[in-house]
Amino acid sequence: MNVSLKRIQAIFIKDYKEFSRNYAVSIMILFPIAFALLYRTEAGDQAAIYAFIMNFSLAMLTSFVQACLIAEEKERNTLRSLMMTPASMLDVLIGKSALVFLISAAVLAFSTYLFGYESSNVMLLAAALGISILLYTAIGTICGLYSKTLLEASLSVFPVLIIFTAGPFALVFEDQYPFLEVLRYLPSSQLSELLVEMEAGAAAGELTKPLVVISLWAVVLTVVSFVLYKRRLMDQ
Repeated sequence: MNVSLKRIQAIFIKDYKEFSRNYAVSIMILFPIAFALLYRTEAGDQAAIYAFIMNFSLAMLTSFVQACLIAEEKERNTLRSLMMTPASMLDVLIGKSALVFLISAAVLAFSTYLFGYESSNVMLLAAALGISILLYTAIGTICGLYSKTLLEASLSVFPVLIIFTAGPFALVFEDQYPFLEVLRYLPSSQLSELLVEMEAGAAAGELTKPLVVISLWAVVLTVVSFVLYKRRLMDQ
């Protein structure tokens, strides 16, 4: 499958213009920054608080914006036209994901600076957040493709926000309700575990498992988003 940088760039620029004009979507970049400022003076486990901010931001910013950008195309019937152009599936999905990835990376980096979080392994932290952005972008793509309107896309992201953000906190009831152990394998729980273990100075081997689990989530959901896009193309 051919990948055209010119087509990707054209889709990227088009999405940037739509993002900058739609204030209901672009305002989402303020939430991670606001949370970082709000919790920067909180006492307690800084790694756990930082993990909550990152998990919330990934769901509220990355997934939400991606879902809305795709749903907006569907609502205006421009996604169908885009599917019928010479642009390949990779051109479209990479082009439509690149903007969200760059915005998320920049906002999360700035929020990390505002929060004052310092990692003992910056490269590992960057890798975990980068893979998580890809994962939540795939989730946003799936939500957007399943939604018919911008409103539906906005609502479809809320279950993601609730489950993925609250998942790590629900684990405190794991002893009383053993079935909650499944929440330990959520990417948000694994990101929290990774950050807490890094803070505790865990060995590199102990940090591999959370990163692998997050990567598996990212791969599986990205494949699902590709398959769903292809199905939408055939349906059209």
